[in-house]
Amino acid sequence: MEKENLSLAQLLALIYIFLLGSAIIMGAGTELRQNSWIAIAIATVLGTGIMYGFYTLNRLLPNRNLFEIMEYGFTRPIAIFISVFYIIYFLYISSRLNRDFSELISTAILPLTPIELISLTVMLVIIYILYLGIEVLARVSEIFFPYLIGFIFLLIILLFASGRINFENAQPILGDGFMPVIKGIFPGLITFPFGELIVFTVILSSVTLFKKAKKVVLLGVIFAGFSLAFATIIMLMALGADTMEFSAFPLLSAARKISIANFIERTDALVVFIMLLGILVKSSIFFYASLKGIEYIFRIPYRYFTFPIGMLVSCYSIWVSANFAEHVEEGLVFVTRYLHPPMQFGIPAMLLGVCLLKRKKRQKTNENSTTG
Repeated sequence: MEKENLSLAQLLALIYIFLLGSAIIMGAGTELRQNSWIAIAIATVLGTGIMYGFYTLNRLLPNRNLFEIMEYGFTRPIAIFISVFYIIYFLYISSRLNRDFSELISTAILPLTPIELISLTVMLVIIYILYLGIEVLARVSEIFFPYLIGFIFLLIILLFASGRINFENAQPILGDGFMPVIKGIFPGLITFPFGELIVFTVILSSVTLFKKAKKVVLLGVIFAGFSLAFATIIMLMALGADTMEFSAFPLLSAARKISIANFIERTDALVVFIMLLGILVKSSIFFYASLKGIEYIFRIPYRYFTFPIGMLVSCYSIWVSANFAEHVEEGLVFVTRYLHPPMQFGIPAMLLGVCLLKRKKRQKTNENSTTG
């Protein structure tokens, strides 16, 4: 299969945009109210360890992706069986991300446009990018990475300038003790967004300077995690705990409070750009990972499957739930509690253990043969 190459700068941009993705728009840990930013900061530290575990899995077999590593650990028939579940899992998350963006555009920007058309349009862009290759997605991320950071900080500056920041909204801190924070981290913030980094085990094999990738992936997680924590506390102070908790799109709600001299208003476009880039990158990565899984099973270049599978994802993003409330509820309960944990931690931990045992056994065999 064709070898694709990613630079370290592109890898950093992909990780940062991926983690912020839908988390900064939909809100991560908002049910923790004044403690949300604390939980995100703690989850970032834990997420760094999670990412190191995923990186270690790739480091054991640097030139193989997740599916090929499973073949090494479990043999090909078992690897194909497990790969089918990962393909479905990656496609399902990709469709949910498309639904997130479609709902934002449909409810906030283009209320008269059918949500099906919005989903199809976004998916066609993703299909085109991935047909050209993951390198194109990486270059897009690298180019727009500074704009994403700039727009986020511009929104924060405008909120301060418009006098919408109320420091009292961030109090009381840990008013109910530390236990609610722990319950919010496990499994909520650990699985979303940090556990979703499992998808990068498919991409890390394409990094050219893989030996130097460890610092980049860990820095990307730390940078993105604390950016999310900082953005969350700003939204908390701008909206208040009640509004932030029950708002479908807290960043958009905060942006709509910006009004400077009755001139600088309606900064919705900045939020739409942030979410468009985040969803485009995140959904594309999950979609790409599923295509690589199909490529592994059938041993046919993934580009042949890009359009038909992409159309399936576009349709399923509409079928996945009857309305937005059901969509959110499904994400908070079913996906977080029952789907994420085994796919993000259970199977990878088992695979890592098997690979380490096989490596240790091989080293002992080599030592014995050398001694003999």
